[in-house]
Amino acid sequence: MTPTSVGMRCPECARERTKVRTLRSGAPSWSAWEALIAINAAVFLAEVATGVTLGGRDSGWVYVHGALYGPFMSHGYHEYWRLLTAGFLHASLVHIALNMLSLWFVGRVLEPAVGKVNFLAIYFASLFAGSFGALLFSPDVPTLGASTAIFGVFGALIVVAATRGIPIWQSGLGPMLLLNLIFTLTVAQISVGGHLGGLASGLVCGWLVVEFDERRRNRPVALAGCAAVAVLSVIGAIAAAGGTGLVPNGWTL
Repeated sequence: MTPTSVGMRCPECARERTKVRTLRSGAPSWSAWEALIAINAAVFLAEVATGVTLGGRDSGWVYVHGALYGPFMSHGYHEYWRLLTAGFLHASLVHIALNMLSLWFVGRVLEPAVGKVNFLAIYFASLFAGSFGALLFSPDVPTLGASTAIFGVFGALIVVAATRGIPIWQSGLGPMLLLNLIFTLTVAQISVGGHLGGLASGLVCGWLVVEFDERRRNRPVALAGCAAVAVLSVIGAIAAAGGTGLVPNGWTL
């Protein structure tokens, strides 16, 4: 017998060479946050192609037909898709760059921690909750941007970190949340209702995922809870839009 790197083998076997084959997956695996960044970038290119400028001129077919605006959801208009599409629109290159940087920062941390399905449930529930908050606070002001959903992801990340014993303030999550809230409340043209609505949804959905999926191993209940947050947000948004004024001149339908 001859000693080899894989154990004792006979002389004949030791002289044989085993062919090594590398298994390759058929398609690259994309994370949810990467796909969301790609979608937002593609939508922004469509905005630029139809009138939005890199510097921030809000106009064009995509903007007019996708931005969140209360009057287009009342008084005979029923464009409820705006509750979703507004979360993928951005007003300028700086706007989308800051939001996608934030999504990269929180998405690559939260998604591996809770899984792709839970991450998407938190993201979209927070997007709808942010739309509700925006219409509740300022239904007559056009609103757009992924920051409502990103605030939700950030809120869920704080909940998950806290339940796993990660110090919120020492880790930097607490100070970052405080700075973002100060920024939201003090800078003009920031949707206060949208950010607060998204954050509240993220906190709730984060707790649902931790409590029911991680602790009780019951993902369907956690996802049903996130879906309930989204449905209630849509109902609330439609109700909030009902009290707005008429569609202003200058918006082409």
